[in-house]
Amino acid sequence: MNQNEFKRRRRQLMRMMGPGSVAILPTAAETIRNRDVHHPFRPDSDFYYLTGFAEPEAVMVLVPGRAHGEYILFCREKDPTKELWDGRRAGLEGAVDDYGADDAFPITDLDDILPGLLEERERVFFAMGCDPAFDKRVSDWVSQVRSRARAGVHGPIEFLALDHFLHDMRLYKSRAETSVMRRAAKLSAQAHRELMRRCEPGMHEYQLASVFNHECQMQGANGLAYPSIVGGGNNACVLHYVENNEALRDGDLVLIDAGCELDCYASDITRTFPVNGQFSDAQRALYELVLDAQLAAIDKVRAGNHWNDPHDAAVRVLTKGLLKLGLLRGTLAKALKAQSYTRFYMHRTGHWLGMDVHDVGDYKVDGHWRELEPGMVLTVEPGLYIPHGAKGVAKKWQGIGIRIEDDVLVTKGEPDVLSKDVPKHVDEIEALMA
Repeated sequence: MNQNEFKRRRRQLMRMMGPGSVAILPTAAETIRNRDVHHPFRPDSDFYYLTGFAEPEAVMVLVPGRAHGEYILFCREKDPTKELWDGRRAGLEGAVDDYGADDAFPITDLDDILPGLLEERERVFFAMGCDPAFDKRVSDWVSQVRSRARAGVHGPIEFLALDHFLHDMRLYKSRAETSVMRRAAKLSAQAHRELMRRCEPGMHEYQLASVFNHECQMQGANGLAYPSIVGGGNNACVLHYVENNEALRDGDLVLIDAGCELDCYASDITRTFPVNGQFSDAQRALYELVLDAQLAAIDKVRAGNHWNDPHDAAVRVLTKGLLKLGLLRGTLAKALKAQSYTRFYMHRTGHWLGMDVHDVGDYKVDGHWRELEPGMVLTVEPGLYIPHGAKGVAKKWQGIGIRIEDDVLVTKGEPDVLSKDVPKHVDEIEALMA
């Protein structure tokens, strides 16, 4: 993404912060997988959103109105010996020349320099409560400044949650962001299509998961946005099934919830299809019900509607269909009021999507569901889950789990389905698998 995009974000945030303020934001910490092996490093989303800087051991500081530069980046210095082992570093010069910092200092000097940046600043913005150790460092820096009060040095008197401002910014995607998210969805869509082509009875769930990862990375994705869910048969009724270790059986459906990450932006797509390429009558009936619910929900993803409108639309279609199939009893009005659908559909119809799979942003404002506005991206993912042994349910419905999920951009007009390249109508799926 162009550095001007990150610069624009920093300027917008500093306008919101106002004069007399300072923002402090560290990136994510490296974490040990086992002994001396690290998990792959991924920068903190908020930090990357403002800097585009993907190295560990870094802290961003914004100081609106600072004469020597408002954007300061603390990072690792160049070190030929360590770079030989662990890879290249931007260093202080790279932080300025390549990442737009006005000033850069060694990360080892953070405790020495930061207190000086807090002097004569009234407000400190930082992500309170996310990292107790870093909270203590901020407190220590402020205490150092306050200890010089008799020398006429004034320190901060107000602390504000940086994420309150930053997460509202992240909720509205720019053209550059939606372009990246569209590409991520296309890469994932292509991988999902490949799974439909290659799936057959006897394969294992982990094999499909492996194919998905391979296809995404071969097309240029950084990796996965989250661990893939590949649930065959009854496993699809476990919402966050991650074992992925069982064989796929002839006659079962397989549910695949998987998405790649591109430039720290996620895609999130779910498709459900028959392992042998042909839906049974019972599978088709439930699948088409979920699809009708999803299409009704997507139609509600329009500017001016509220966050809960897609969910309400999906619930109404699902409840009506379950009554028609005999899986629920009573009238539509009573079933909706009693929320009897939750026996088979127990989750929400979507979530915000962006740099995080379950992205930031409030769902309610002042106690009311948020109004959808252009630039917001959300998932739409209704489902039905009827596990083996469900009491009072005919055997033909048991062991079926179905979810259909797409990534949808709110526009000034029609909903823009970013993940539309993956088939989801029964005839399309069967034709592709044939």
